[in-house]
Order: sequence, then structure tokens, then C-alpha cells
Amino acid sequence: MSVTIAIPTALRNFADGQSRIELQATTAGEALDQLTSQYAELRRHLYDDQNKLRSFVNVYLNDEDIRQQSGAATALKDGDTLMIVPAIAGGATAEADVKDLPALSNEEIARYSRHLIMPEVGLEGQRRLKAASVLAIGTGGLGAPLGMYLAAAGVGRLGLVDFDVVDSSNLQRQIVHGTKDVGRRKVDSARERLADINPHIEIETHDIRLTSDNALALFKNYDIIVDGTDNFPTRYLVNDACVLTGKPNVYGSIFRFEGQASVFWAERGACYRCLYPEPPPPGLVPSCAEGGVLGVLPGIVGAIQANETIKIILGAEDTLVNRLLLFDAWHMKFREFKLRKDPNCPVCGENPTIKELIDYEQFCGVAPSQQVAAPQLNEITATELKQRLDRGDDIQIIDVREPHEYEIARLPQTKLIPLAQVVNRMNEIDASRETVVHCKGGVRSAKAIEALKQAGFNGKLVNLKGGISAWSDEVDPGVAKY
Repeated sequence: MSVTIAIPTALRNFADGQSRIELQATTAGEALDQLTSQYAELRRHLYDDQNKLRSFVNVYLNDEDIRQQSGAATALKDGDTLMIVPAIAGGATAEADVKDLPALSNEEIARYSRHLIMPEVGLEGQRRLKAASVLAIGTGGLGAPLGMYLAAAGVGRLGLVDFDVVDSSNLQRQIVHGTKDVGRRKVDSARERLADINPHIEIETHDIRLTSDNALALFKNYDIIVDGTDNFPTRYLVNDACVLTGKPNVYGSIFRFEGQASVFWAERGACYRCLYPEPPPPGLVPSCAEGGVLGVLPGIVGAIQANETIKIILGAEDTLVNRLLLFDAWHMKFREFKLRKDPNCPVCGENPTIKELIDYEQFCGVAPSQQVAAPQLNEITATELKQRLDRGDDIQIIDVREPHEYEIARLPQTKLIPLAQVVNRMNEIDASRETVVHCKGGVRSAKAIEALKQAGFNGKLVNLKGGISAWSDEVDPGVAKY
């Protein structure tokens, strides 16, 4: 049978950049075996050491998860498409008595007039929006458009959770912030902008890091939680806290040109753990800082999250509960997959084992204690490297970034070998010389060193701490930062 496997953006580096691969196979397992035989580096991303498909990787045949069919034995027919979907980073108010809903002033009636003339919203719906409370986790790429649209729509009380400050690199996509806000607390910048959009709403800011200690108390004060986070520990924390407090979780995630959106609501369907029972190992899934993101993508996905939030408040039946929406901005395509509640889910299943919030950094493998005990890694600072180069030490520098990054900025006397190629091209690295490996910030270069060691490279490998960004900060500001 001739079938197609769709490769997500995050894994295309390990498939020679291809997005779709055609092959001959009769079952899903056979197709995946052929794929990972052809592209060996993909195998560790898709399978664990026991040769089982990783729990944070879902494979859909057309729009059905193969786990809900026959797993690897799921039969294929000619023309089928297998899509790999890895983890990437009604409502309570609708049931309120109409007489308890807040009234609208004449000024508000004029402001929301385009809502009021829609029968799906109307006067009652707009009053429900005014009575609702929504907590947005993050005011960045997703939280920026989400907050702006919810404010404009008249959601009566918005909570903003963020502990970061505005950086110039945020402005390409985080449209709630402006150039004048660089260096300000994000919650302060966002509050000012949202209040300007709609002075009739209440905005509460929480300049904190969301943790297991504060999440439950915070969530209880809001009707709906919207997940605009960019890391797996917080994503699982948000999910579990939503399940334990009975709140709908409006989910979104983004990477390069691809986005995901859903509504996880344990009382009515699947939660995030039903989709991804376990997180990927640290560093396996690149962040937006490493892989990039098209500036308009979070606007599109954030607007979808705002849309679903408004629908929940209005009591719409056709929300994204039990549906996963995938968006590809490069090819301008939407795909939808069915989700099912897992009866064995540890947090929302029939016999839950997670009844209180846990240590999510430890769960995701990034606990401080584990970071200390992580692989032994020789490091050198940018300043130290410059000093050694100036005195003529025999050092070769390997850049494991992508070619398009190399075009933006580079260190002198470096050889480019992208991370996905570093093992296959290790014969190009002189094992008799000391080798400094670098990337943008030090994460991919550390992975490259680990991969080279596992492949048997016996030369001295040193990681450039902070990568080329540190070189720009410490040595040569003429090297562009990105």
C-alpha cells in the first residue's frame, strides 16, 4: 500500500527537512519502521529504549489515534496518511441565572453593539461575558492576542500571570507590548494596553511564577483558565490544577509554522494527560527560542483560544472539547483529530492516583537536583575562549546551529555542522585537537557533545557556555544577537 507520513516541523531536521514522506506499508508499525530505518536519528525521538512508541508522541491514521485502533498493527489502505503529532511547550458562567448577570451601561451597549445584534450572543450573552472571569497564564506570544481579544470582547475580569520582563526579541510576535515597554514587567505592560482597549473591565495582575504552591488557590478564583505557557512543567501543572479545581483548560501551543489548540475539560472529556501521558525528555523538543516561530502564528492560535474561551462563556456546544486542532501556517491548512478520555489517566481517569499537585520540574526531568547531577560537561566562557584564541591555542570551533542561523551571525574560524548531522559527519572533526562546540545559547551544543561521545568520538569536547549570544555580550557586540 502506498501511504504518506506527515512529519511535524519539530522533527523535520531529522528527516532531511522533508514534511511528507511516501512509502509502501500495510500497517502503521511497518510504515514507522521503514521511516526510522531510512532516517535513523528519528528513531530516538519516536521510540524509547524498549522499542515502544514514546508516550508523548501520538500517531494518527487520518483523524483517529492508532492507540484507539490496533496500535502498530493498525491496517493501512492505499492513499492513507499517517501523521506524527508530538507534544510541542459550556462554562460555569453560562449556567448562571440571567437575573444575577450584571447590567450593561449605555456606553457598553454602544461598544458591544456588533455582539448584541448577533442572536448567538445578544444582550444576555454579553452580560455573561461581563460576568465571566478568565485567567491567562502568560502574556507572551499566545497571551498577548488572547488577552487583547478577551478584553475587547468584554470579559469582565481578566487575570494575567507572568513574571518576565519585556525583551526586544519579544516584539516580533507579542503584540500587547511595544518598544517603549522593553525592560518593563510584562504584566504591567499588558495591563496598561488592555485597560486602554477596554476601560470597562477589571484586570488583575499576578507578577509571579506559577507553582504547585499557588496554582490551586489562584485557579479557584476564575471560571476559565487559558494556557499560554511555553514549557512542559507549567503545561502539566496547569492541566492538573484545572482537573483538581474543575476548570476548563483552553490549550494552545506553537512552534515555527505549526500550532495546536484544544479545550481540555475533565468533566466533559479528555485532559492534556490523556493526549500526552508523559513529557518528552528535557531538550528533546526545541523551544521557540531555539527553533523560532513565525510572528503571526501565535496571533492565529491565540485568537483561536480566545474564540473557544468566549464560546465556553456563552454556553456553545461545539467547542474543541475532545478535539485537537492542528494548524500549519506555511501550507495554510487545518487538520482536526479526535481525542478520547483515557480511563487510566492518572489525574482524570476512573481511579486517579494524582490527587494533589506534584513537583512538575522533577516530573519533566528538569529538577534543579537533576540538573546538578546531569552529564559531566566541560565548559568554557566566551571571554576565556577569546583569551585562548588570542594567545594562539590550537582550538577548533564547531557550530551546530542551522545554516540560516550561521548566515545571521558567526564566530571567526568556525566550521558549521548542524546538530542533526554532527554524528554522521564526526569524521570532519579532528579528534587530535581540542574542540569547542557552540550554538545559540548552549543547549544544542551540549546535546551535540553528548551525541558525539555516545558515538565513540574520543577527542576533547568543550561546550561554549551561553553560545554565540554570550560571545556577543562578553566579547564582540558587533556579532548580531537574535
